[in-house]
Amino acid sequence: MVTAEAPPQPSQSVFKRVSKLLIIALLAEIGYAVMNISTMPVYLRYDRGFGETGVGFVLVAYLFSEAIFKSPMGHLADRIGAKKLMLVGPCISVGTSVLSLVIPHQKGSPLEIILFICLRSLDGLGAAMLWPAAFAEVGGAVQDDERQQAMSFLNLCYMLGIALAFPLGGMANDYFHVRWAGLILAAILFAFAGLAVWRLVPKSVVKTRAEGSESGFKEFIASMHQIPEYLLLSVVTFAGIGFPMTIFKLFPVDQFNYSETQIGTLIGFGAIVLAIASVPMSRLGERIGRVRAVHLGMMLSSIGLWLIASGAFVKFLRQPWMLALGGIPVGIGFLLAIPAWMASVSDINPSRRGVNLGAVMTAQGLGAIIGAPIGAALYEKLQPVGIQLNLGADFGRYSPFVGCATCLTIGWLLGLRILRAPK
Repeated sequence: MVTAEAPPQPSQSVFKRVSKLLIIALLAEIGYAVMNISTMPVYLRYDRGFGETGVGFVLVAYLFSEAIFKSPMGHLADRIGAKKLMLVGPCISVGTSVLSLVIPHQKGSPLEIILFICLRSLDGLGAAMLWPAAFAEVGGAVQDDERQQAMSFLNLCYMLGIALAFPLGGMANDYFHVRWAGLILAAILFAFAGLAVWRLVPKSVVKTRAEGSESGFKEFIASMHQIPEYLLLSVVTFAGIGFPMTIFKLFPVDQFNYSETQIGTLIGFGAIVLAIASVPMSRLGERIGRVRAVHLGMMLSSIGLWLIASGAFVKFLRQPWMLALGGIPVGIGFLLAIPAWMASVSDINPSRRGVNLGAVMTAQGLGAIIGAPIGAALYEKLQPVGIQLNLGADFGRYSPFVGCATCLTIGWLLGLRILRAPK
């Protein structure tokens, strides 16, 4: 027997119906980004003495765990209700944030690396519990013709979370003059996210399976057969996103000698611009259709990444203003493509919304797992090669952006062939 869901209330605005979930998503994403993207690379590099390749492998542990658990957790959210998973996920990461500070330090120690990998794997499990459940809850809170707009709000929280993580994490580290202050900040954010779930999210509807229904594993396989084109695009595109993921904060420090506060301030300004643009971009995506929004968004993102990546070969273009110029089409493209993409997946089969969203997120994670260690290794190993080729160490520093631009371009071309707009 399946308990019927409460119908969405058309009299309320889309934003109002999902606002509580957006608060939780924003708090949690700031926490995950502060810990894994803003703080962990500099903490491991400077305080723990890890090289970029080692930092990349620690980050991959988080991505790998998140990827393999997202689909099972999406299935579990359909079975037991989303609220339970949304509560447990952030609580796990409260513990891992604090435990990261007490790992014994001995340079080159395999045990130190293994312990960091274990903690980041637990973080991945926590994120896998949260996100499919949150997307499924948002998708179920609105009507079919409102789902893309609702997903755009959730997508905005994701982007704002990453963007705000840099100024918040950077300023915490700079203010306290330690590179681990961001970990304490992340623990506080996770605690508030869990509290928000407990207080703001009503008890989830549990969809009890009838006898003879498919197992979670079989449902995951069915999703792979049902949406193979989305999974392929997810892997290719997020492999590109993974290339600069590890070095995203190290790059402006090494290339432009920026402080963490300067980096955070610049990224925070960009986040405000994206926030302003998110509403008109979501409306544009609704007008042109979901498939066309994916096509146009991926094309714009590819153009922006190639503008940034050109610094690997042209010395004149190795300037901060070039990053800003390339970031404009990347941001607009992301705002167009991702909500349309996730809304399309959510609409395929409402009764299996969590499973399908989890499968796509798993594919995205696998793509990032492929790209992140490769990008970190290129960053570290190609700097001396660039010096030998008379291109400077900058060549190696920009090489992850070349890989990112290449994957996004391939993904855009695949999207043109695989995803067809209805006539």
